[in-house]
Amino acid sequence: MTATTDPAPNLDNTLGADSDTDQTSPSGPATGMPVRTIALGTLGTFLILLTAVGAAGVLVRDPVLGNGPLSWIRYGHGKMLATAVLYAGFGLVVWAWIRLGRHVLAGRVNARAVLIAALCWMAPLIFSPPVFTRDVYAYLGQGALPLQGMDPYQVGPASLDGMPDISQNVHYFWQTTPAPYGPLFILLAKGIVATTGTNMVLGVILMRLALAIGLALLIWALPGLVKHLGGKLPVAMWLAVASPMTVVHLFGGPHNDLLMVGLLAAGTLCVLNRKHVLGIVLVTLAMAVKASAGPALPFLVWIWASHLNSTFWKNFLRAAASAFAITVATFAAATFAAGVDLGWLPALRAPAMIVNWMSPPTAVGEFLHFIVNIVFNVSKEPFVNVTRAIGIVLLVAIFVRQWWKARHGGADAMRRMAIVLLAVAVLSPATLPWYLTWGFVIAAALPWDRGRFPLVVGTAVFLVLTYSPAGEDQLYNIPFMIAAILVSILSAKSLNMLDPLNLFGHKRRIELDDVGPTPRPAPPPKDPAPAVD
Repeated sequence: MTATTDPAPNLDNTLGADSDTDQTSPSGPATGMPVRTIALGTLGTFLILLTAVGAAGVLVRDPVLGNGPLSWIRYGHGKMLATAVLYAGFGLVVWAWIRLGRHVLAGRVNARAVLIAALCWMAPLIFSPPVFTRDVYAYLGQGALPLQGMDPYQVGPASLDGMPDISQNVHYFWQTTPAPYGPLFILLAKGIVATTGTNMVLGVILMRLALAIGLALLIWALPGLVKHLGGKLPVAMWLAVASPMTVVHLFGGPHNDLLMVGLLAAGTLCVLNRKHVLGIVLVTLAMAVKASAGPALPFLVWIWASHLNSTFWKNFLRAAASAFAITVATFAAATFAAGVDLGWLPALRAPAMIVNWMSPPTAVGEFLHFIVNIVFNVSKEPFVNVTRAIGIVLLVAIFVRQWWKARHGGADAMRRMAIVLLAVAVLSPATLPWYLTWGFVIAAALPWDRGRFPLVVGTAVFLVLTYSPAGEDQLYNIPFMIAAILVSILSAKSLNMLDPLNLFGHKRRIELDDVGPTPRPAPPPKDPAPAVD
């Protein structure tokens, strides 16, 4: 990527500690390395690592601290202190991400610098206990079930025999809940548990590294996606790889959504590059991790059809039939390799048992129940069920409309696919923060209006803060949510303002370069006018 032809504003005198890159010439490539920003974010994740042993998703029986002299960090005031420092570390990560965003949007760093920053921030978290979630323990429990001859789509980790180190660490919600994940992920989890046994520390680390395959695929795919969709690579890397949602939630969690979105991004790029069979295989494998990737496949059919040279409907039927056959064969192979059956389909209902207002249909149902319950003492369930059903109808309508409008293929089909994946995350009966990454990894490669970046920053920060470091839902902790909203607003304003709280008596805005696609010069008229000096 090259900087725009207009010189980036010199922020050396205004950004203070942000001015940690070498300046580039207006016409040359952005090659600055934001050393201090990288160090700031790395310090933040290192603090998270140090305090996660007391404040994050720690083991019931801790083999690291045990009952030794440092075990105080897991209890009482020690845990409160660890939690405070962990949040401080997260604050440093957010601060570093905002500083990096200023550099990116000013055209002073390239994609390589953004990638180095993100990887440096993630590195300490490789060895961390799970942060802001306990899902990884459920993953290990679901992988242990088939090793004992049990069907993970029929029973939950509580049924494990003789493996208390695994079962007792699973969150109570998932103790008796069957796995809602596809066969490829069950195969992966089974292989990890077969390797690590009941060593939960090693199991978490190995699971995180295995899911990082998705991160590698995402990093590989983004340059090609940007080329096809018209965005800018440093911006896409900043949004999709360096974001706290990726660094803290997807990688630090870790969540299997990271593997899913990596396969999805790589498969999408392959289809755009006319490697149709490989692309459909990869996206089917993404669906074999989490079914949420499935809605992308019909959009890829339009891309494939647009590459064919017959009539519209013949192209569509040929592409659809081929994609269907590849999907069935790939999914069957993954199912056979995992040694499971299609029991995961009814198990997909498990997340619907989660009731929180992050899903708008659920939130509307809860609000209506609150209003009615002021006068009449009635159950909440009918209200939530009805509004969730309306949400599904709305989701189907959005899918059908966007899919049909995507029939000409190209970048527009990818944009509409991203809209649908985001709609799936938001309008499903249950929404969890990391679900928003499903469509966002594709959207990150599109051209962006710079006015939307503060909203992205604020939303990313808020989504991380909706869960406690120990993985407990904070959505109904009203004082905490008010604080999270205020912090998110402050983060959003900080992207474009040096002093959003006016602590130093000025509210200067940072003028950032346009980050949309560089416009092509207009062709000269047939009879050009004489040049003007």
